[in-house]
Amino acid sequence: MAVLLLLQRREQVTAAEVARELEVSERTARRDLDALAMAGVPVYSVQGRGGGWRLVGGARTDLSGLTAGEARALFLVAGPASAATPAVKAALRKLVRALPEPFRVQAEAAASSLIVDPERWGSSRVEPRPPQFLDELQDAVIRGVQVRLGYVDRGGAETERTVQPLGIVAKGPSWYLVGGTEAGRRTFRIDRVSSVEPTGDPVRRPEDFDLAESWREIADEVDRKRMPVEVQGLCVPEGIGVLRMGLGERLQVGGATADGRVEVVIRGQDEYVTAGELSGLVEWLEVTGPPGVRARLASMGKALVERYG
Repeated sequence: MAVLLLLQRREQVTAAEVARELEVSERTARRDLDALAMAGVPVYSVQGRGGGWRLVGGARTDLSGLTAGEARALFLVAGPASAATPAVKAALRKLVRALPEPFRVQAEAAASSLIVDPERWGSSRVEPRPPQFLDELQDAVIRGVQVRLGYVDRGGAETERTVQPLGIVAKGPSWYLVGGTEAGRRTFRIDRVSSVEPTGDPVRRPEDFDLAESWREIADEVDRKRMPVEVQGLCVPEGIGVLRMGLGERLQVGGATADGRVEVVIRGQDEYVTAGELSGLVEWLEVTGPPGVRARLASMGKALVERYG
């Protein structure tokens, strides 16, 4: 398919050009060009200096009937949100290079417009429908146009602002728009969007913007606000698996110390609740800080001894 689209986009290609464009060997490129001819595609080779492969009479095929929307939908499959295999993604990324010029930019944008972060915030198990304006916002991201966004904040106040859509993220059951504003880069929950109106003005996309990296920074900041307590500790090696099962992503494992134990960092909502969680791990874990959590653990230990000693 990619070779055929290259032939349709150019008057003539050589096997070397096909190999370079699609990251295959020249032998593979010649084999695929021969396969097109054997499949009945009207392609022929021109020998000698300046030769190459051409379509008879500039022939076209049904592949040229892809609409811009179809091309964008196809290449969403090649993006980081896709469940497609690495081989499928690689094939589609090669194919996008061969698309006709009007479709190529939007197809490439589609392949990098969406991130899926499967980890939920909190314990919500609600599975809502996709929010009302998801399609309009993804279209704005792909086409690279600014929007006037109506938005209702968590306090119920509705505002309108001009946003430069940069990408969309699915975080568990929730959808977010990452966009530039006059106040800097912001994140909007799409289920709180009340209206979307494209302005026609192009998005000024930072040259170094990477949606995946930007989302990691946003998610880390949200996690820090949700889990502001940071506990330091030392864990015996055989206890690391127990901590992982109980604490999940809240556990960060560091290096080994001179006595063979492992440095760990654990995030929590507040000192009392976190101390309560860690009190049952005393067999494996020694909490070294902060002092407030150590004091809570000592108080809990004393109360346990008084009641059960």
